[in-house]
Amino acid sequence: MKDAPLTLMAVHAHPDDEATGTGGVLARYAAEGMRTVLATCTDGGCGDGPGGVKPGDPGHDPAAVAAMRREELEASCEVLKISHLEMLDYADSGMMGWPTNDAPNSFWQTPVEEGAARLAELIRRYRPDVVVTYDENGFYGHPDHIQAHRITMAALAMTSPTPKVYWTTAPRSMMQRFGEVMREFDADWQEPSPEEAAAMAQIGLPEEEITTWVDTSAFGAQKFDALAAHASQGENIFFLKMGQKRFTELMGVETFVRVQDTTGAALPEDDLFAGLR
Repeated sequence: MKDAPLTLMAVHAHPDDEATGTGGVLARYAAEGMRTVLATCTDGGCGDGPGGVKPGDPGHDPAAVAAMRREELEASCEVLKISHLEMLDYADSGMMGWPTNDAPNSFWQTPVEEGAARLAELIRRYRPDVVVTYDENGFYGHPDHIQAHRITMAALAMTSPTPKVYWTTAPRSMMQRFGEVMREFDADWQEPSPEEAAAMAQIGLPEEEITTWVDTSAFGAQKFDALAAHASQGENIFFLKMGQKRFTELMGVETFVRVQDTTGAALPEDDLFAGLR
């Protein structure tokens, strides 16, 4: 038996990702006395700069953006009561197809075995009982999310078996509701093209394929405030537009697919630590 408390490790691509898909479980399990560990793979340097300046535009300084986002990430961790923050600090690769994908130091160009070896060190140090990351498509196809998935699964293969491993997801019915809410709250919302709509329809999973539904509604305020801590990216964080109450109504359950389990806990489940306590 290990001496450490039950531990959740979330592996994310960028500063602010921790709040969007796992802010609720990180806050909930911290409140329940679990140790929570966040591994953030990139520096976020392809995010918006001061005043909303975009990557590639005059005045956008990736190093300055990365420093600003590190401070915001630390503030988010304070809100969510995350026990340990670990930064791998790879260069943000930007969205799929951006020139930054090809930068030699970008996360997307990093050999999987290199990133996996570094993450494996953290897994050995913290010995998590539960690891959460993205699916093979990084949930929506972002190269850094895909790479985070790849290095996580490779790192897990390098280390002693982790009792439970999950991939983040969302029910497709919820994704449809997001579209309706975006029309309601975003005056500049433009309807997607048929091709974009078809791609969006493939995000998430049918409800019957989701294994784990965790009620985090009691921690909606923390999750909202953690997102708000990433103020520099406010233009890109649509959820902040709807206000805390509506946000909690829409985002009060976090959903996952269980892909590894040594506990035999029955499915579907409502607790990432089912079978461990």
